[in-house]
This record gives sequence, C-alpha cells and structure tokens, in this order.
Amino acid sequence: MPTPRAARRRPPAGPRHLHPGAWWLWALGLGAAATRTTNPLVLLLLAAVAGYVVAARRGDAPWSRSYGAFLRLGLLVLGIRLVFAVLLGSPVAGTHVLFTLPEVPLPVWAQGVRIGGRVTAEGLLAALYDGLRLATLLVCVGAANALASPARLLRALPGALYEAGVAVVVAMTFAPNLIADVRRLRAARRLRGRTDRGVAAVLSVGLPVLEGALERSVALAAAMDTRGFGRTAAVPRRITVLTAVLTLTGLLGICLAAYGLLTADGGGWAVPVLVAGLAAAFAGLLLGGRRSVRTRYRPDPWALPEWLTAGSGIAVAASTAWLASLDPLAFAPTVVPPTAPVLPVAAAAAVLLGLVPAFAAPPPPPATGTPAHTTGTTEATTPTDPTATTDPTATTDPTEPRRTS
Repeated sequence: MPTPRAARRRPPAGPRHLHPGAWWLWALGLGAAATRTTNPLVLLLLAAVAGYVVAARRGDAPWSRSYGAFLRLGLLVLGIRLVFAVLLGSPVAGTHVLFTLPEVPLPVWAQGVRIGGRVTAEGLLAALYDGLRLATLLVCVGAANALASPARLLRALPGALYEAGVAVVVAMTFAPNLIADVRRLRAARRLRGRTDRGVAAVLSVGLPVLEGALERSVALAAAMDTRGFGRTAAVPRRITVLTAVLTLTGLLGICLAAYGLLTADGGGWAVPVLVAGLAAAFAGLLLGGRRSVRTRYRPDPWALPEWLTAGSGIAVAASTAWLASLDPLAFAPTVVPPTAPVLPVAAAAAVLLGLVPAFAAPPPPPATGTPAHTTGTTEATTPTDPTATTDPTATTDPTEPRRTS
C-alpha cells in the first residue's frame, strides 16, 4: 500500500492542471530567448510557438481567454513604437530618407530632442525590431497568464512570500478578471440590441469593467485573508534578520546579473553573480518558510510533465543565448546598412524546443462537471456551506471566494 506522502505526490490519471510554476518557467524561458535577439524571424517564431502551445493546452476558465488581449496589446505597443520613431526621431542615423515632417523648433535646453524632421528607413527598421521584441515578451507573458491559474500559482509560493500574497493576488488576477468582464459586458450589450464596437461602446463599459475587475480581485484577496493566507508564526529575531538579508541580497544579485546578461560586456561576470543570487534567494526563502503555519490543501504535483515543460523553456533560453554568442550577426541583423534577416537553422531548432508542452503537458480538465483534479488525501474535510449554490463552472480552488445565494 502506498504511503500517504507518496499518494499526495502521485499525479492523477487523466486530465489535470499542470503546475503553474512550470508554465511560468516555460514562458519566462521563451521571454529570455526573445531578449537575446532582434531578428524578426526568430521573434515571430517564438510568438508562434507560444500561440500554438496556448491553443493546444488552454482550458475553459475565464482567465484562459486573456491571451488574445495580450496579443492585441503587443501589436499596439509595436504600433506606438513606430509612431514615436516617426514623430520623435530615432537615435539610429540613416541615409535612406523616406519622407520629411515639419520640424518643431525647441529651446536650447531641449537639445538632443526633436519633433518631426527626417524619417529614415534605418530608424524605422530599428524601431520595428525593438517594438517586435517587446511585443514578443508581452505574448510570452500572456501565454503564461492564459495557461497558469493565478490563484494556483499563489498557493505554490514559498512560505516566505505568504505575507505579500494578499497584495500580489490583486495584481495578478486583475488582468484576467478585466478580460472576463469585458466579454461579459459586451455580450450583455449585444443581447440588448446595442453595438459593442466603437469609441462610445468602449467608454460606456470602461468604468464598469475596471470596477468589476478590481472588486473581484479584492474579494479573492479577502477570502484568502480570512482563510489564514499569510498568517505567520513567531521565530527568533536572528532568523528574521538573516532571512531578510539573504532574500534582499539574492534579489539584488539576480537584478544585477540580469542587467549584465542583457549587455554585451557582462557575459563574463553575470553568470557567477546570477548563481550566487539564486542561491542566496533560495536560502532566504527556505528560512522564511519557517514562519508559515499554513497547510497546503490538495497541492499540485510536480511530475514528469512539469519537468519537461519547465525544461523546454530553460533549454530554449540557454540554447538561444549560446547561439547568439557564437553568431551575433544572425541574431542581431544590422540596420546600418539595412540587411535582410536570415533564420538560422540552429536557432529555429532551439526555438522549436518550446513546443514540448503542447505534447507533454496533460490536457486541462473541462470547466464543467466534476473536477478531475484530486492530488491527494487530507486529514480534515472542508465543512459544507448550506447557503452555497452549486455552480458547475465554478473553480475548485480553495483560495477562490465562494459564491453564495
């Protein structure tokens, strides 16, 4: 007979939710690969890989429909970047002038800033590459939001981060709730015979959407607070101080290493600083977990699909960074003079490793019917609320607020 600990760790057969941490590691790996290149072909391939995985493993929950909004946001950011390059100019000097705008004279203290003037092909090309890289980052973040439940991710946070969980849940659930409210209000306008397109429709639903999304996020945070989320135990002061020092030092080291990895001259010292920062942050989180007195109800398992999903994202980031160091021109095509970008075969193979979750991750359970996610046994059962109504589409996450009649 399996032990209770083994039964809790054993993943259920059939459809189940993949661990949200695996989805975020996969998405962050794709985003890290996007930061190492300005090649539009590689960036578009990364966005296509993220979109295919979302289409293959997206569930039916309301927050799963936020990917389209992030995709449109990425296109909007790309357009804004091009508009700024046209109106405010580009730091890249070019000789191929496309057209000339009337230039607004500025005072002497505003030297270096111009409004209007010449618009060159090299400047627009550099703005297009930078905007496409930022849009790809937004697409990767949108993929993580569409695949990983924010509430399940917060349940998997280390014990040292429980104190900030109530504040974080408001921020992480605001965007998914915003998308769900937009769809609900647009459907209500169509049922009433009103148009759901145009500036007037956006202005009429803008305030209710923001208010509803914020209220739902605050309600979820209040439900988590009433269930003891963030409650801590008394520990010696030296442990508290040591935890804060290790966590702060680790986070500062990670930020410094990230800056070094994004620059051309920081490749030598950034990796050791990153390893040291991760070790310090992990030690701080491990010590901070002693303050947590909160038990985990139905913890998400970390099995082979989680390892494959997280490993594919890390492999994409590592292989792209390595290939970019070997052939910088292939991953950063020059714009002065303009050159046609080429998709390296090795880079394409490295990016295609991100498709592993589309086949290795289990399909998510349907939102309706009996939930299929049961990861283990618990010592105590949750009391039944006699005033609660049965909602087949409601989530089974214990951190979600209950809907009462």
